[in-house]
Amino acid sequence: MIFTLGINHHSAPLAIRERVAFNADKLHQALADLVHSQPVKEVAILSTCNRTEIYCAAETPDVVIDWLARYHQVERSEIAPYLYTHDQPEAIRHAFRVASGLDSMVIGEPQILGQMKDAVRVAEESGTLGTQLHKLFQRSFSVAKEVRSTTAIGANIVSMAAAGVHLAERIFESIETQRILFIGAGEMIELCATHFCARHPKQVTIANRTLERGRALAERFNGTAIRLDELGEHLAQNDIVVSCTASPVPIIGLGLVERAIKARRHRPMFMIDLAVPRDIEEEIGDLDDVFLYTVDDLALVVESGLESRQAAVVEAETIIANRVQDFIGWLQSRDTVPVIRSLRDSAERMRRHELEHAMKLLAKGESAEKVLDQLSHRLTNKLLHAPTQALNLADGQERLELQSAVGRLFHLHAND
Repeated sequence: MIFTLGINHHSAPLAIRERVAFNADKLHQALADLVHSQPVKEVAILSTCNRTEIYCAAETPDVVIDWLARYHQVERSEIAPYLYTHDQPEAIRHAFRVASGLDSMVIGEPQILGQMKDAVRVAEESGTLGTQLHKLFQRSFSVAKEVRSTTAIGANIVSMAAAGVHLAERIFESIETQRILFIGAGEMIELCATHFCARHPKQVTIANRTLERGRALAERFNGTAIRLDELGEHLAQNDIVVSCTASPVPIIGLGLVERAIKARRHRPMFMIDLAVPRDIEEEIGDLDDVFLYTVDDLALVVESGLESRQAAVVEAETIIANRVQDFIGWLQSRDTVPVIRSLRDSAERMRRHELEHAMKLLAKGESAEKVLDQLSHRLTNKLLHAPTQALNLADGQERLELQSAVGRLFHLHAND
């Protein structure tokens, strides 16, 4: 069975989500640990700022939930109220909805598709992606493409990055006069930098663990790059701070910001923390001169745009429902593969046996016409012996069912 279990922005607050988030650098290790320690045949883990989901092929999801709690060193009872578990066909539908952006904080956002593809790539590299999950994800990507090309689900998306700009413009009259510090150099920071720099800020700085990658991004936006360990020297100089790293612990603490605010003589500082787990300590939001927003806060800004996309959502859900049935059909067809293989193997053995018999007759000087006629009769009799015997021995309802099955299998009609 294919199962999906996880926690997302619908089911759990940020404080819970960050406790079960997977660090990208350790994802290979986590996948290997799950497969080797539990009776799980296939697995992929999707971990973003809004969700941690485990897609697996297993007998039961229960052992995976136990593993998740143990891996993150939390009690199962602590996360159980926030967990959702889907089996077939709901697990298939969920994967299609996630890939299509229907389950995202911002309906229709395209970023989740790339994140899902990254999750699949990591699972493939780790050797934990088998036939069923591989097919599920490939179908998910295909469905997402169909939804985007045939509905207006992706039109006028209010992205998290755009929401951040909108909030900043509530605090400052103009972003053009502000200095912005971006912490990290991943896809989300790149999106945010694109939106903020469209407002032509006074100065742009990229802080990243790897200075070379930070410089590459800074050059795109005419900015400068610094190392993460230089944050203390530069924080006070910036009016807007946007952070999204993969750090397992906060990189901006309360003391650091308190010193920065004092150096700024209490001029306001606008901060966005898009990381899960959080990059910026929660207590910083209580400071008088700091406006701190998390991914959950930005969700409130984009929620107003949901109504305009509801018609597209209805169309997308119809597409997904049809594709779920198609995928279930594929799964069910896999159940018949062993029977089909056995049937063909049996027929092949009969064919070879009769061919050998015919070749021996030809070697003895029998006429080819007689041998071929005998070959066809013998092969036909052998192929039809088992179904004919089953029909003769059956009675009552079983005979009716077998007659119907034979009619369908051999395309027979009543008058044939």
